[in-house]
Amino acid sequence: MVTVFGLGFVGLTTALGFAHLGYTVYGVDVDEKRKGTLRSGQIPFFEPYMEDVLNEHLDKNFFVTDDIEEAIKNSEYVFYCVGTPYGEMGSADLTYLFSAIDTTVDAIKDEKFRVLVTKSTIPPSTTAEKIYPYVKSKGKIADNIGVANNPEFLREGHCWEDFIEADRIVLGCNDGRSKEMLLDLYRDMNIPIKCVSHSTGEFIKYLSNTLLATLISYSNEMSQVADSIGGIEIAEAFKILHMDKRWNNCDMTSYVYPGCGYGGYCLPKDTSALYSQAKAKGFEPQILKNVISTNDNISKAIVKKITSGLNRDQAIGILGLSFKPESDDVRDTPAAKIIKAMIEAGYKNIYTYDPIAIKEFKEKYPSIIVNYCDSAKEVYDNSEVIAVVTAWEEFKKIKEFGDKKIIDCRYML
Repeated sequence: MVTVFGLGFVGLTTALGFAHLGYTVYGVDVDEKRKGTLRSGQIPFFEPYMEDVLNEHLDKNFFVTDDIEEAIKNSEYVFYCVGTPYGEMGSADLTYLFSAIDTTVDAIKDEKFRVLVTKSTIPPSTTAEKIYPYVKSKGKIADNIGVANNPEFLREGHCWEDFIEADRIVLGCNDGRSKEMLLDLYRDMNIPIKCVSHSTGEFIKYLSNTLLATLISYSNEMSQVADSIGGIEIAEAFKILHMDKRWNNCDMTSYVYPGCGYGGYCLPKDTSALYSQAKAKGFEPQILKNVISTNDNISKAIVKKITSGLNRDQAIGILGLSFKPESDDVRDTPAAKIIKAMIEAGYKNIYTYDPIAIKEFKEKYPSIIVNYCDSAKEVYDNSEVIAVVTAWEEFKKIKEFGDKKIIDCRYML
């Protein structure tokens, strides 16, 4: 049996994934609203297929529980999928993770061996230098506790397929018993499993996310180079770049394409955390430093392009609020940075629309005052210039509305 702490994108996917494999799974979360939503058979965010899977397993072999002692009593595996947000100087804040570990240890009343598995993204060396010593400091009860990490590689909007059809499973284990238990847990998935050290497991996750962030920042910088030279068909140039057979038709090409910068929860947090971790260890990674700087500054370049030639009282339309299409996630979304920068520059007559993320945007950014519209057409009708900020498929029709100036920030039209 499995207990999962944290029922956000990663935690809910993990819990339902193990339930789908036939295990009994207990889901734990501190958010009462989220638990109520899940118990009613709904998911609290947009993620294809997940609601159907939830209703297939809810109260059968997946239980949203408040009885943590009962869950831990019945479980051999405890997964931590809690948030590890920005901490001081960009480092990962482990407050929620250590709180969940405390809750787990306090609930253990027997001598059954359990493996505590961190699925939350944590900087390399965190398990070895912080989590493992912390667990072992709990006294004799820690003799029957194994410690491991199991990084996730989920894309929002594709979480379910990325769990069920993962390209690899990484297990960071430093003891044989935890390793064998986790191999047994995943064995029936028939997916390549790589067992590595604690720090290697953590590093692989950051290696993946910082590469994606680097590709995005590189592409955005190259689009600015092209703009400065002039006469370059930027979208066409990148599409021809993607034809290089060395890419082998891989989906990485979606990251090697200019846009508004990377956003969401993972890439900004993880890139900053690894940069901070390296600096703390005495090495300043210049590539990561410039990846972060490029991403931080791209919104200013986009605002300059949008507002060029406009009076401050003229209306501007912003199409898209989520950090990427097919998602309602607005955490660190480029749209927020762009709108804030426009407002700070004195452009306050702003109309905006997103197919599914307006509610989340209003809740996340209550201080941003804009006119929310019910359609892309309404934004178009009310604006002098329109900027496409998120690459929703429906925005490809924007040119059919008329001949107003459109700034294609996603190079999709």
